[in-house]
Amino acid sequence: MGTNFRFALPFLLLSLAQPRLQGQTETLQKSTGTVKTFTLDQAINFAEANYPAIRAAQERISAARGGVTLAHTQYLPRADAAWQSNRATRNNIFGLTFPNSVLSPISGPVLATSSDPSVWGSAAGLLFSWEPFDFGYRRAMVDAARLGQRVVAAESGITRLDVEVAAANTFMTLLAAQQRVKAAAADVERRQVFSKSVHVLVDNQLRPGADASRANAELARARTELIRAEQAQRVSRARLSDALGIAGTPVEIEAGGLLQLPPSDDLTAQPVSTHPVAVAEQARVNEVRARQQFLERSYFPKFNFQSTIFGRGSGANTDGTVAGGLNGLGLERANWAAGLTVTFPAFDFFSLRARKEIEKSNERAESARYDQTLQDLTGQLEEARAALEGARRVAENTPVELQAARDTEAQVRARYQAGLATLSDVAEAQSLLVQAETDDALARLAVWNNLAEVAAAQGDLQPFIQLVQSKTQGGP
Repeated sequence: MGTNFRFALPFLLLSLAQPRLQGQTETLQKSTGTVKTFTLDQAINFAEANYPAIRAAQERISAARGGVTLAHTQYLPRADAAWQSNRATRNNIFGLTFPNSVLSPISGPVLATSSDPSVWGSAAGLLFSWEPFDFGYRRAMVDAARLGQRVVAAESGITRLDVEVAAANTFMTLLAAQQRVKAAAADVERRQVFSKSVHVLVDNQLRPGADASRANAELARARTELIRAEQAQRVSRARLSDALGIAGTPVEIEAGGLLQLPPSDDLTAQPVSTHPVAVAEQARVNEVRARQQFLERSYFPKFNFQSTIFGRGSGANTDGTVAGGLNGLGLERANWAAGLTVTFPAFDFFSLRARKEIEKSNERAESARYDQTLQDLTGQLEEARAALEGARRVAENTPVELQAARDTEAQVRARYQAGLATLSDVAEAQSLLVQAETDDALARLAVWNNLAEVAAAQGDLQPFIQLVQSKTQGGP
């Protein structure tokens, strides 16, 4: 069972996000209660402790553990007790009937005549049964149940990793949305200042009126981009609260050290065989092998030591007369018995052989899926490492891009004031600047994203969480 742990880059998600929430954040806070604030590691730990899917997985582990306990009870002896009282006729006849659930058995001699009167009858007894040895049958049953528990536990690990990855992904997506809002707000502020200066020039007939209209259009477009960024931020916040298992609760985040570049050291390499998906698949292979062992131990004689004590009473006499009153309700005759019963399902050989072949095929299929899982996980890990390397190189280049964009915007604006550049030149430079600011902020987050992706591909986010905590505690 393959699971794709790829992290979508936040700026790609933001570019595709559509408005889903209405109203201001203040209104949302008033309607839903206290705002919860999380750092990245706190968000992951909170989701792990509270997300419903993890609680469900834990209960499945408890149920599987109960299955192992149930399998162990097969070692215990069995004691069955019964009591019955009845009122019936006592007409008997010689002959045989096959075992069935319709005709009621009757004991006693055959009488010469048949009569309608009924009598009381009663019976009570206790049967003790114990299988002293079983050629490993019950042990194989317990082993199969225990390996089934390991499968459930491994699948729980997959669920836990999925929840952790979702929490980390949505957290960094919200952080990226906030950075985009910050860049869009700065762009609006710059264009407002520039628009006022353009209007002054136009009013003094130093620039054509078209420049004022163009400046207004550029400012309106920047405001539209800011609105879209704010909408995407609210959508991301709602997705984070859902990923944390508290959908509808307003949440805020603290960036910590995520706005700075992470250390250049990569995460400690771990073999893909320790990934929860690989562990779960290997557990399924072992479970199928345990079922084969169980079938191997099924074709043996079964020995049961049995002992019984029972009593019966009847209001019918052997001479055909009946005893009146409550005669027959008491246990008038008692018996006991002890012995060893041996049963052997001779013709089960054919069905067991067919079931063994089925399980052998299942084992080969699960082994092939395990090999495929290792292949997929290895491929995902290599892709994640390659993406991380590329993200680091991009993050090293975006400061150069940002500084150049700032210099260009300042120079073009000054040239415009001197009448040496057009308003279109300024608008293009300002667009380049806001793009560079966004790229620079998201480039650092992309490195953290890809680090998380590498950790997810290795099947354990804890090294990534420790890296985040060390960066937060150590500061920029």
